[in-house]
Amino acid sequence: MSEPLDVREKVKLLPHKPGVYQFFDSDGKILYVGKATSLRSRVGSYFAKDHPDGKTRILVRKIVDLRTIVTETPYDALLLENSLIKEYQPRYNILLRDDKSYPWIRIRNEHFPRIEGMRNPVDDGSEYIGPFASVRAMRTVLKLVHQLYKLRTCNYDLSPENIAKGKYKRCLEWHLGNCRGPCEALQSEEDYNANVALARQVVKGRIGGVVKLLKEQMQAHAEKLEFEEAEEMRLQLELLEGYQARSTVVSASIGDVDVFGLARNSTSTYVNYMRVIDGAIVHGITVEMKRRLDEPDEEVLQYAIAELRQRFRSNAPEAIVPMEPGIEVPDLSFTVPQRGDKKHLLEMGERNAQYFMLEKQKQESLVDPEASTNRILEQMKQDLRLSELPRHIECFDNSNTQGTDPVSACVVFKDAKPSKKDYRHFNIRTVEGPDDFASMEEAVERRYARLITEGEPLPQLVVIDGGKGQLHAAMNVFDRLGLRGKVALLGIAKRLEELYFPDDPAPLHIDKRSTTLRVIQQMRDEAHRFGITHHRGRRSKRIVKTGLEEIAGIGPATAQKLLKRFGSIKGIRDAAREEVVAEVGKKKAEVVLKGLEVSSVQPATKNS
Repeated sequence: MSEPLDVREKVKLLPHKPGVYQFFDSDGKILYVGKATSLRSRVGSYFAKDHPDGKTRILVRKIVDLRTIVTETPYDALLLENSLIKEYQPRYNILLRDDKSYPWIRIRNEHFPRIEGMRNPVDDGSEYIGPFASVRAMRTVLKLVHQLYKLRTCNYDLSPENIAKGKYKRCLEWHLGNCRGPCEALQSEEDYNANVALARQVVKGRIGGVVKLLKEQMQAHAEKLEFEEAEEMRLQLELLEGYQARSTVVSASIGDVDVFGLARNSTSTYVNYMRVIDGAIVHGITVEMKRRLDEPDEEVLQYAIAELRQRFRSNAPEAIVPMEPGIEVPDLSFTVPQRGDKKHLLEMGERNAQYFMLEKQKQESLVDPEASTNRILEQMKQDLRLSELPRHIECFDNSNTQGTDPVSACVVFKDAKPSKKDYRHFNIRTVEGPDDFASMEEAVERRYARLITEGEPLPQLVVIDGGKGQLHAAMNVFDRLGLRGKVALLGIAKRLEELYFPDDPAPLHIDKRSTTLRVIQQMRDEAHRFGITHHRGRRSKRIVKTGLEEIAGIGPATAQKLLKRFGSIKGIRDAAREEVVAEVGKKKAEVVLKGLEVSSVQPATKNS
């Protein structure tokens, strides 16, 4: 009996055709399900190169067997992949984190069909429309169709035989005007089914056609002088138009489209799906897709398109997407809008996904703060291309007034939160005049020369508030201290909030709404606040100190004693003579009060 083929040998036998592949471990458990346009090329790529992503390298080491299924088209492979992932939930595949049970509207398969809300569709021959994003949305639609068409809610078996036998009697709903009495043949099945057909269009969100039909019917009844019937049509129109007014109408020029908006953090991609019919949003939902192998957004988008269009039973001919998904779907065209109504619609979807992600993160931070912190640090590591998690970050900012009293502030964040006990400020000693670059160089050198000398831990990331000049000054220090390559250095320019690395002329582009940029902005603002507070205090002390010590016979000790007692020069000037005497003695009190009196008199202006 021949030995079983090695996995790499099996790859050589695979066809260059679209299909699905499954990787198995030594226990026969499915590790991963993937799709491919060319099975041999795609599967072979796992074994032919080193992968930068650690999870992919671990996956490849665990693969002991593979199986493939050839499909007619890449889209068939996508649908089959989606189905297998939901069935087996392999460890290394994208995980759709959506445990909600969404409501549906059911049109029963029976004589005089009932239209009702329910969860978890079953295969009973009925028609299911949905799912709806919330029970409230579903109930709103149900209330509307029952107001419009007076459909029955009873559970009678209204077969022609039972109606002919007179088996049922009119109930309270008929007396209340909520039913037309099909149980006693007061409404024909043909008329009832015509109303169900219109109700079906309303439930699906296709209100435009129903409105047009009602207007035509109302006009026809009016021309025949059937005013009661025309009035009924008018009331139905009012209900429909009122419902339409409460819907989010995006544009009359946008007909039947699906919209996919994405937001991403270090571990998940959030997909907002909106179903637009006749220019109005009829469905909206956001789902979280947990990435296992750091799949690109294009791959996540493919999975979302297959899953959400199937779930909402959408046959829209157009999908508005943030990027080309890289797959052809029968009878579906993709639009990546650059401007106009479709661009605004895509931005709305992306905002919805962003809000959902932020809300999820807030909940996570309350339930599991450590996991929330790790997620933020992972996101920063990924966005800033760092080699390790930035658990310790420091940020520098300079403050001075036209070159006087220059100071530099260093704020410290640990685990993405301020560590105020570690804040430091530096009174600049070696710089004359307003030289921001030299001030930055002095502060950075004093900070890290001391940390190195004392054997203290260094940060993983240093942020410099300023442009390329300040960043270059800090890099000079790193070169002298041997920190280049050991500590990451980053500059943030004030005007455009752009991030720069040393020796890279182009700014680093990251999402302006990302957690990474928010943390860096918070650090920059905190460094500015801490620095300017210290600078103002130093300047005030210098001004006060100058005002007292310029008085002949008053030294630093006497000045400090008076300021401690009276708080300011104005406080000394306003104090009773006896209080000043009690504090520093009669002789010094006379000198101080006379000196302050002289300094408060402004010299007279000479007339020309």
